[in-house]
Amino acid sequence: MEISQKLQEVKREIAKIRPGSKVKILGVTKTVDVERIKEASKAGVEAFGENKVQEFLEKYEKLPHLEWHFIGHLQTNKINKILGKVVLIHSLDRYNLAEELNKRAYRLGINVPVLLEVNMAKEETKFGLMPEEVEEFYFEVRENFKNLEVSGLMTVAPYVENPEEVRPVFRAMRELFLKLKAQDPENDKFQYLSMGMSNDYKVAVEEGANIIRLGTLLFGERNY
Repeated sequence: MEISQKLQEVKREIAKIRPGSKVKILGVTKTVDVERIKEASKAGVEAFGENKVQEFLEKYEKLPHLEWHFIGHLQTNKINKILGKVVLIHSLDRYNLAEELNKRAYRLGINVPVLLEVNMAKEETKFGLMPEEVEEFYFEVRENFKNLEVSGLMTVAPYVENPEEVRPVFRAMRELFLKLKAQDPENDKFQYLSMGMSNDYKVAVEEGANIIRLGTLLFGERNY
């Protein structure tokens, strides 16, 4: 099936689940070549997400006009390479990263939109803030780092055969998102809930996701 057909199928599913809702479909381009990304863009994929800085830079060089998000673990020494090139960083997960991002953003005279990455399922192999740390961290970032725009939350749910098993993870994320939104009504940038991937996006959308990250579903199995 062509990317355009797959994309239309996903859009139909989203419309069925939440009629009239705006859900951003992020094409995850890890190991995907430039020609396939062009094809996806032409088919109507509106934004693309990369996990690795080096791979992102190689693709950005050829496709700088696309909307790029950075969705992987970000090391502080790589910040300069992506600032000004990505519209949203999905993976702010620690204080020293916030500090460095803010410092570089201040020097460049820009504001950087970020999502706080939450390890909602508390998996040892995953990055992210523990759920109980998020509230305090959120307000620390809001108070201390004026060049960062905290624009929402992101999580990666455990991979399971039956997506219903991760519904509680997505539901808890939505509750945390709504709680923070209610506690800080002045932050009108706080609007994104990035959760759900190829295998579980339908459940994520049912539970309130408004950014979903699709790799395999759009581009096929990865060649590692």
